[in-house]
Amino acid sequence: GIEGVLESYLQSLRTVQLYGPTNFAPVINQVAGTAAQVTDGSQYHVLLIITDGVISDMLQTKEAIVTASALPMSIIIVGVGPAEFEGE
Repeated sequence: GIEGVLESYLQSLRTVQLYGPTNFAPVINQVAGTAAQVTDGSQYHVLLIITDGVISDMLQTKEAIVTASALPMSIIIVGVGPAEFEGE
């Protein structure tokens, strides 16, 4: 549930250092590759990206999202912190 997601997020914050550039296309393509292997409808993937920075590879990210749109997956991007996310 949501409690598990929040606990994983808090645990991650204790062990990683956030810094740029913020490139989303590689992780979207990685999850899309995994989702593409499911051909029988038995699995659905949800990619949750929590970011504190503006997306550095916007063109590639848009292309990755379009490519992944036909796969059994959803992509949720949440911006946190003081960065400027308007227009993205």
